[in-house]
Amino acid sequence: QVQLVESGGGLVQPGGSLRLSCVASGFTFSAYRMSWYRQAPGKERELVAIISTTGDDTNYADSVKGRFTISRDNAKNTVYLQMNSLKFEDTAVYYCNVPGLPGTWGQGTQVTVSS
Repeated sequence: QVQLVESGGGLVQPGGSLRLSCVASGFTFSAYRMSWYRQAPGKERELVAIISTTGDDTNYADSVKGRFTISRDNAKNTVYLQMNSLKFEDTAVYYCNVPGLPGTWGQGTQVTVSS
């Protein structure tokens, strides 16, 4: 079965950086686009970034453009989210997702930006 395991979250000060990882299994990773979502308390889950199967094409939410970078390593079945210049409003649970496999979610990883 499809499994997504996110890691790398934590507590960071404003302006800091974190790198999230998501290890996937149970499907042919290299054949699917991958994405990162986040959900802040009291808010709907929102798309943060998406990457093509080869990694050549990426798209970002306006709120994170220029600060976050999505990448992938198909040999390791892993997608990453490098987050720089973090802001208070980036605080959320971050999830990876497979756009071509609806309803597939990992357990998420908590990112808290606080001074």
